[in-house]
Amino acid sequence: MRQQTWDELGGALPNDEFRAASEAIVANIEQVIEGKTATVRLALAVLLAEGHLLIEDVPGVGKTKLAKALARSIDCSVRRIQFTPDLLPSDVTGVSVYNQETHDFEFKPGAVFANLVVGDEINRASPKTQSALLECMEERQVTVDGVTYELQTPFMVIATQNPIEMEGTYPLPEAQRDRFTARIAMGYPDAGAELAMLEVHGGADPLAGLRPVSDAATVRRLIATVQHVHVADAVKQYAVDLVTATREAPDLRLGASPRATLQLLRTARAVAALDGREYVLPDDLQALAVPVLAHRVIPNAEAQLARRTTDAVLADLVRRLPVPSDRRRSPYDTRPMTGDGRSQYERRGR
Repeated sequence: MRQQTWDELGGALPNDEFRAASEAIVANIEQVIEGKTATVRLALAVLLAEGHLLIEDVPGVGKTKLAKALARSIDCSVRRIQFTPDLLPSDVTGVSVYNQETHDFEFKPGAVFANLVVGDEINRASPKTQSALLECMEERQVTVDGVTYELQTPFMVIATQNPIEMEGTYPLPEAQRDRFTARIAMGYPDAGAELAMLEVHGGADPLAGLRPVSDAATVRRLIATVQHVHVADAVKQYAVDLVTATREAPDLRLGASPRATLQLLRTARAVAALDGREYVLPDDLQALAVPVLAHRVIPNAEAQLARRTTDAVLADLVRRLPVPSDRRRSPYDTRPMTGDGRSQYERRGR
């Protein structure tokens, strides 16, 4: 048997190929989503970090469009689930059906057997149905009737929910919220972006004509490239300190989990790679603290009465926590040092 080459196994891409492939995906999504470059790049970073994305915002701001645009930009298998109160767990995972011809049970795969699973209005399904996603999101497998089925690679769940209208909804269990790598909000577009949206979307939906610019094999190589991004020991310690601070914060009843630390670092690797760097900066962790950690923590009663959001608590922790004192954080960092021995990207003030 011929030995497979590194490329055939899905090895890391050279920097120029990585940048070209990732920028093509971002540009393709922006044909549909106007004026939200940072949000689009974060969604792609979550995919490359092998995570899952929760898009939480009011109706009509493009939550489902972002999920669909990312899915259609990659020539992978895509399944959409409309979560409703009568949705069953077997609709998500699959079910064993008796075959009259073979006189045996045959497994019929559910909607999670795809590379990208788009879950619309996830909080409208019952907790029993929501729990059907727990195993596949964490272990990338599904167990039905005692038989375990592996899911495809890459695998990503992109879920949307409306935080305003609570009638007929079920809050996501903490175990499931913790499995989402990041939670983002689309937000309203600025006036210029909304005007451009009228020009682009006024006559026809650009999502209908969106064509893939990448495929599953390329995405696997993008993920392999992200895994090679260097993280210095001081930056790892900063990630641990940041998560530990959430467990000790007086405004929080529940801090972030060790899973949050892992996903924070993985997403920081993806963000660094998308920025063209081969190393992670503390700045990456600071920028990701709110989207990666805020949905995992629970405020205490006093913070809720004071109307302090978890986003505000996390932002305050980031401001107060000292950044690493070792400014030469990575051997890949070739930026010149300033006269006082600190690199030019050091945060001013602590």
